[in-house]
Amino acid sequence: MQHSTITLKINGKEISCQKGMTLLQVCRDAGIYIPTLCHDDRLEPYGACRLCIVEVKGQRRPLSSCTTPAEEGMEVITESDNLIRLRKSVLELLLSNHPNDCMLCDKTGACTLQELAYRYGARYGKYMGEMWSLPKKEDNPFISYDPNKCVLCGRCVNICQNLVMKGTIDMTGRGFHSKPDTAFGKELNPEICLFCGQCVSACPVGALTEKQAMGKGRALGAKRIKTTCSYCGTGCNFYLNVRDNKIVNVTSDYDAPVNKGNLCIKGRFGYEFIQHPDRIKTPLIRKHGVTDTSPDVMSDPQRAFREATWDEALDLVAKRFTELKEKYGADSLGGFSSSRCTNEENYLLAKWVRVALGTNNVDNCARV
Repeated sequence: MQHSTITLKINGKEISCQKGMTLLQVCRDAGIYIPTLCHDDRLEPYGACRLCIVEVKGQRRPLSSCTTPAEEGMEVITESDNLIRLRKSVLELLLSNHPNDCMLCDKTGACTLQELAYRYGARYGKYMGEMWSLPKKEDNPFISYDPNKCVLCGRCVNICQNLVMKGTIDMTGRGFHSKPDTAFGKELNPEICLFCGQCVSACPVGALTEKQAMGKGRALGAKRIKTTCSYCGTGCNFYLNVRDNKIVNVTSDYDAPVNKGNLCIKGRFGYEFIQHPDRIKTPLIRKHGVTDTSPDVMSDPQRAFREATWDEALDLVAKRFTELKEKYGADSLGGFSSSRCTNEENYLLAKWVRVALGTNNVDNCARV
């Protein structure tokens, strides 16, 4: 299908783009910076923060670039004295009701509000008035919610309502008392929440943070390692944030071809097994003469098993398979693969069972 191309001027430079793109998309593709707080590439734009405003020739007032479609012959200005003044005023209004605790906040260094306030020289305390003094919500083991730090960007609500399709949270209250919350302030529980952490990934400030990562080090300065989730065969990508050779937390990879930054509860929060002290890191072979199979013995590697090399372990497995096949026939054996493996790994297991063992007894934990 052919997409029509249009041409417009941005900051005096002619730029071609596909018809139907927004001005924000065109500018970002062209490497032109426009600030945003409410925009998330995973969500439909809704123009809540008003920081992405641009000047369009022929329009009497600035327009939000995230909701304005690019049109043929448009002349757009993305940075001017007037736009800087307006953006700075919006930021100073947000700061007037925002806690001044950046030194203690886990989001420091990765906070969009902090970055924009610095960029535009927004002053804290310019607008004085009533401050929020709301209690934190710590009613679940994964997410900490501090409503006092919320900037009402709506990203957490939007991603829960329109992408996760769960509807756990919504914008509650009116005016100064507006905030994202559950219906009637109900505590988060498995009946109403998936605990996927999508709201955490969408939050641009420190209002929603991951409990497991609190106090373990900020994202700034941590080493980011891109990897693939091992919990199922979908192939979701994400970043492991590592400090002192320990995983601090998992953050989204918005360029991932499979999941586009989206993760489930296991992918986002289920990483502690990697550095758990009980994790088995070498092959174990049952000690000769150990016949006690009680749980307390079998769960203690020191009592029931001894460490072995991979060659020794694989040789033992091959020997036992050969003995069973010769004694009971090939159909006495089988292979059970895991959905945590890739398609290629599952294919290799199936091929090995059919060719090497000589049986079609192959199954997978994902079969229903």
